Amino acid sequence: MIFRYSFIIVLFLLTSVACKIQSKDKPEKREITDEELISVNRYMVGKDASIIKEYALQNNFKMLETQTGLWYQIDKVGDGDLARKGDIVKIAYDICLLDGTQCYSSDSLGYKSFKVGQGGVENGLEEGILLMQKGTKATFIMPPHRAHGLVGDDDKIPGRSILLYKVELIDLKKN
Repeated sequence: MIFRYSFIIVLFLLTSVACKIQSKDKPEKREITDEELISVNRYMVGKDASIIKEYALQNNFKMLETQTGLWYQIDKVGDGDLARKGDIVKIAYDICLLDGTQCYSSDSLGYKSFKVGQGGVENGLEEGILLMQKGTKATFIMPPHRAHGLVGDDDKIPGRSILLYKVELIDLKKN
């Protein structure tokens, strides 16, 4: 009986010592600061911009870049008023990854209609639409932070994807 209690006490002491040794081996958790996150984000945005610039050069695009990082080229100018927030637009579109993989197209899914400025579409798409008139055709290249971000769309667009949009503003209803 004494042997049994002694064995239990020794086992308990060994377990306690082992737990203390293991906890010393684990690296300390460190909080990430806002400055570090901002620095990493700036780096990734810069890296994406370099990839887009190289892609545009290789494909002979004459693109401009907005202050937010959307790259665009007006391929055909339409007529009428520019789209504004609150307008309801209907677009034809083709969305691809930079490697040419097609993600979505109005040819298979139909035109997309939405109210500009209400959300529900990529913020880069809304920004690009504001550069267009009815009948305008444009090419947009959206870095991840203007499209689907870190996670993608849980379907055909992987996380951190740079997207190539071919867009035509089919209809525009002023609000």
